[in-house]
Amino acid sequence: MKPPTLSIAAVERDTGLSKDTLRVWERRYGFPLPQRDALGERAYPLDQVEKLRIVRRLLDGGHRPGRVVGMPLDELRQLSESSPEPVLRNGTAAVEPIPPALYSYLDLVRAHDLPALRRQLTLAQLSLGLGRFVLEVVVPLNTLIGDAWMRGQLEIFEEHACSEAMQAVMRQALHRIPEAPADASPTVLLTTFPGEPHGLGLLMAEALLALDGARCVSLGLQTPLWDTVLAAQAFRADIVALAFSGAANPQQVADSLAELRAKLPAATEVWVGGSAPVLHRRTPPGVTALASLGELHGQLRRWRSR
Repeated sequence: MKPPTLSIAAVERDTGLSKDTLRVWERRYGFPLPQRDALGERAYPLDQVEKLRIVRRLLDGGHRPGRVVGMPLDELRQLSESSPEPVLRNGTAAVEPIPPALYSYLDLVRAHDLPALRRQLTLAQLSLGLGRFVLEVVVPLNTLIGDAWMRGQLEIFEEHACSEAMQAVMRQALHRIPEAPADASPTVLLTTFPGEPHGLGLLMAEALLALDGARCVSLGLQTPLWDTVLAAQAFRADIVALAFSGAANPQQVADSLAELRAKLPAATEVWVGGSAPVLHRRTPPGVTALASLGELHGQLRRWRSR
């Protein structure tokens, strides 16, 4: 029997690395090296998928693909295990350690007690209010969960389960916010580009914007660029907001943002945020890069004062 392999679509779901990223790394770094199935499609051995998982963890921790993609698996594991304790970040500067109370959520994730996890999250949201819940619980808990996954202390399904629980609680809270009137301003269109399947950051931004009185129109994830332009026209968006994870291909991000900026009216602003370093290193002209969710309020004030 041949060793089991995964298709490129399955690897994308399992690792969070887009198909385009996998193909680019194959050409640029010589890894991964997929086999070919009977139809000529890429088929990835499980040992390569495991290495890709660790690489993704390290990318989320701030490492660059050029350094880690070509490293042997044993060295990658050592590097992952030696990473420092997680900290909350404001842009690129570490500001404070994760609050110890949040480790109780991590224990529930490891115990696979999802009902208790959702109850605890819901109680925190009701106690703190949605805005503080996002900034004081969801943001640091997402950092904590990502760090545990990077160290190999959580499986990807456990990370996904926690993310879904946080999103479910936020969506319930969002439904309780009175819908902004049709003439509310600004109108913010929220989405991600194709190949970006992570939606937690987008939902956090929507929650904070809605609490600030913005009219939010969410297209969900992975909207083609031209459809984003059409939606901005149809909904008369004042701002198009996009989220990017650390695994996003830097050149594709920069090129796509430049193309989107060129296709939108000059009066429509483009706001971007997330953990992709290219957002701040190579911000296209006419695009506003937010270093943290906490900057949304100030950017809204700037827009309204203008």
